[in-house]
Amino acid sequence: MKVLLLPFAFIYKLILLFRHLLFDLKIKQSVKFKEPVICVGNLSFGGTGKTPHIEYLTRLLKDNYKVAILSRGYLRKTKGFILAENNPSFETIGDEPRQYLNKFKNVIVAVDEKRVRGIKNLLKLTPKPEVILLDDAFQHRAVSAGLNILLTDYHLLYPNDHLFPAGKLRDIKSAAHRADIIIVTKTPKVFSPFIQRQLKSIINPLSHQKLYFSYLTYGAFTPVKTTQNVTIPRSIGTILLFCGIANPYPLQEYLQTKCNELVLISFPDHHNFTEKDIQSVIKQYDNIFGKNKMIITTEKDAMRLIDSPYLSKFEGIPFFYIPVTVKFHLEEVSNFDKEIVDYVRKNHADN
Repeated sequence: MKVLLLPFAFIYKLILLFRHLLFDLKIKQSVKFKEPVICVGNLSFGGTGKTPHIEYLTRLLKDNYKVAILSRGYLRKTKGFILAENNPSFETIGDEPRQYLNKFKNVIVAVDEKRVRGIKNLLKLTPKPEVILLDDAFQHRAVSAGLNILLTDYHLLYPNDHLFPAGKLRDIKSAAHRADIIIVTKTPKVFSPFIQRQLKSIINPLSHQKLYFSYLTYGAFTPVKTTQNVTIPRSIGTILLFCGIANPYPLQEYLQTKCNELVLISFPDHHNFTEKDIQSVIKQYDNIFGKNKMIITTEKDAMRLIDSPYLSKFEGIPFFYIPVTVKFHLEEVSNFDKEIVDYVRKNHADN
């Protein structure tokens, strides 16, 4: 089937090449800001772990700098620049920005589908941010970020993928040359130097590019409703996982170690759960035999559910989300952190 889609992928490639040429020839302009701007993105249609990597950078920088996170606010029902204030719903700013706002109280969170306009509006604030993190903006060449971080999934490296619709790439592979840092995400926690060398040979980073490897770690089960009066079974029989994310496989692998049986209900990425969806999930939960059972969703999905008028339908059911964080393999942590902090310090000092 993919072979039949290759002609369409080739047409898409021509369109992308023409678009990049316009920027390379400066027919279309890329705006560079004197303030530190760090872009985190990928070449594929989601699923590489951008959100936990943005959170990692935020934790790294927020105690010493005023950090702003600028996102498109994917699938929000609003347009233009919105500064996330007064506990807005995910429909106003998107699920990922809502998650950032929920976690980081002293960080500026904003959305704008036009990143240049968004940055300009952020820099009008008083006090203005000292570093701006661009969430999912690698393909947005209208902004020339000071530091570009490209993510690629360990299980589907961009050199091994194909352009849409034959594959999951939304940009040409050669666009990777603009990255300053490439991170292979979702690697195994136990990771041999031999595998690292194999991955490096596949990616073949340029001389100016640093290659790092990260993995996911999961936090404690957290009630989706703070008023929820339910407990986690001591011995979990069945976990019903329902989620609307691009690649749920790492979470599946983790949860399989926490229970005797895992049942997955998968929805499209960023899915807005309807009453029918919720009823279907609860019906499947009720049909699971045994008492030691619970429902788990992702943190990002929880951000869409906490505003839902149907959340009350989970009353009395052990219903939790599980936070996820990024870690780098021990020998790389200090090098990665130093590279990020040095970039911000140098460019902030020049302002």
